Amino acid sequence: MKKFAALVAVATLASVPAVAFAETTQVREATEEAAAGAVSVNAGKMLYAADGYRIAPIYRVTAEGNPQVILNGRLVTVPASSLSDAGGKVTTSMSKKELAAAK
Repeated sequence: MKKFAALVAVATLASVPAVAFAETTQVREATEEAAAGAVSVNAGKMLYAADGYRIAPIYRVTAEGNPQVILNGRLVTVPASSLSDAGGKVTTSMSKKELAAAK
């Protein structure tokens, strides 16, 4: 009986890394899928509002991926969650007025 318990213990320990690896793989795949859906944002690209009007050229991109534009002499950070790609154009769901009022 002791031999059987030892075999069960070894089998249980052997399966733990496989489970951890499977969870790590799932997290990595989910991260890659989210990144694939992300918009390519680069400094110099024009930022457009959802209605198609130009807002401003992107001045720079933060480490978190949020583009920054200069509006009315102020540096304004646009949330990356509001961005989409509409026909190859970087588009935000926020209006120019909303961005100018943001702090």
